[in-house]
Amino acid sequence: MDSLFFLTIVVAAICFFVILRKFRSEKENKEINSSSISPPSSLSYKWKHDVFPSFRGVDVRRDFLSHIQKEFQRKGITPFIDNEIKRGESIGHELIHAIRGSKIAIILLSRNYASSKWCLDELVEIMKCREELGQTVMVIFYKVDPYDVKKQVGEFGKVFRKTCVGKTKDDIKRWRQALAKVATIAGYHSSNWDNEAAMIERLAIDVSNELISSAPSSDFDGFVGMKAHMENIEPFLRLDSDEVKMIGICGPYGIGKSTIARFIFGEYSHEFELSVFMENIKRRYPRPCYDEYSMKLQLQKEFLSQIMNQEDIKIHHLGVAKDSRIIITTQDKRLLNAHGINHIYEVGLSPDDEALQIFCMYAFGQMSPYNGFENLAWEVTKLSGKLPLGLRVMGSYFRGMSKHEWEKELPRLRTSLDGKIESILKFSYDALREEDKDLVLCIAWFINNEWIGKVEEHFPKNFVEVSQGLHVLAEKSLMSISFGYIWMHDLVARLGRKIVRKQSIHEPGHVLVDVGETCQVLNNGTM
Repeated sequence: MDSLFFLTIVVAAICFFVILRKFRSEKENKEINSSSISPPSSLSYKWKHDVFPSFRGVDVRRDFLSHIQKEFQRKGITPFIDNEIKRGESIGHELIHAIRGSKIAIILLSRNYASSKWCLDELVEIMKCREELGQTVMVIFYKVDPYDVKKQVGEFGKVFRKTCVGKTKDDIKRWRQALAKVATIAGYHSSNWDNEAAMIERLAIDVSNELISSAPSSDFDGFVGMKAHMENIEPFLRLDSDEVKMIGICGPYGIGKSTIARFIFGEYSHEFELSVFMENIKRRYPRPCYDEYSMKLQLQKEFLSQIMNQEDIKIHHLGVAKDSRIIITTQDKRLLNAHGINHIYEVGLSPDDEALQIFCMYAFGQMSPYNGFENLAWEVTKLSGKLPLGLRVMGSYFRGMSKHEWEKELPRLRTSLDGKIESILKFSYDALREEDKDLVLCIAWFINNEWIGKVEEHFPKNFVEVSQGLHVLAEKSLMSISFGYIWMHDLVARLGRKIVRKQSIHEPGHVLVDVGETCQVLNNGTM
């Protein structure tokens, strides 16, 4: 398997993700896909339409094109429709705006495509948008040979020369250049498909995938400081190269390593044909590990299974996925050095202004304090330290409080918080109801990283109340539910386990030693 995949793994830390570029046969590479040139502006360009189709109606409108439009409609793809536009000698401003406002242009080259000056002008504009705006261009060679299009020969060339009669040299030159360029784009050849419906379905799938992958993500709109992190880590990624690279993201608990890894995944996964994000790897494999080879084999099988969406994958050695770009996130820099990883990005504490912005995002839902809360927000931020986790927890604690309530809480904060993360988490924990405290301890000991469905099994009599408790803890940033799994940060889980251990010292026998007993207590009226 000589494909390139991009893997982020946490052996001794929090998250793990893989991006795998799909391996294709030579035939598939020639047959499938779009072509786009993506300058920086294409990422921020505002597209108004999904697809702009350029076609010669007399050849395809009643049959082939109508089948494409039906398949697009079935998949929720909305093409630009030009039925309302009057066609003249040249394309007007309305059509130019439609071309420039479409994320994807589909050029359906048919036998009589070049008989229309209108179609040729559309083609020139589309190729211009491809170069200037990063527009994706997909080409269908419908009963025509790409060579005939490129050289303007054969039946296609005969039709083209007839259109050129009486036209200016500049027009003819622009048309020839556009035809020569579009003919070199790897496209869909009707002559290579025995089943026209299958080709149309493949086209619709590729268009849908392109629209999904290019849709701007809003997952990280409120994240602070990511631009600086990306500027620092991008030189290590070298996405323009296929060479094997190992990159480390290193920093203390709660510094945001997982968040940075997720951000990288969100930013770059669309550049790969297959992608998957895997997290909390260290909890899936016991420590100490007495059979390291089997663990690595199982790990490789797991990510290949997810990335190819195939459960019955069988692998017998570690060389199946050897050509990889790997990103490791860990708090242990020695782990990176021990594995010869030289490209290491060390995540530092947030500057004062960024720390305030992180806190405000969770306290106010915006990056600055409400009017009249400026001094209060600055003081709480300083008391909370500069770890993003602590800032999130404290911001969530104050969310929705009045100014009077903030002022009432500050004296207690000044005596309780020392800028260290444990004091921050303990402060937030102490403010919970007793029922929610019990739930924190239960998650910390027994059901962290468990599927949410298992929680329902554990609490059949009291699941509604437990669900409400989970919601409260998520609002307080003490846990989250990600992809259907309950996830509590290591630092919060450590605090929970520490609290239980302290309780066991003062109350021997109080420690709940198995999940069944814990769930029985919570299920029979504690909540």
